Amino acid sequence: MTFWGSLGFTLLGIIIGGLAGFFLSRNYFQKELEKNPPVNEKMIRAMFMQMGRKPSEAQIKAVMRSMQANK
Repeated sequence: MTFWGSLGFTLLGIIIGGLAGFFLSRNYFQKELEKNPPVNEKMIRAMFMQMGRKPSEAQIKAVMRSMQANK
């Protein structure tokens, strides 16, 4: 095999490995975010309480809907 042939196969392997690694890690990260969402209703309720407000259930649901819409 010539130098250019082996260089081509090496570059092709690096590109394929990089693409496979990207998609596999993206898939894993999305699954982890579904299992452990970054913000939930309990956290929103705690944030409202820290601001000195007693949130209604409608306010909490509205915040959750707005966060889901911005994904």
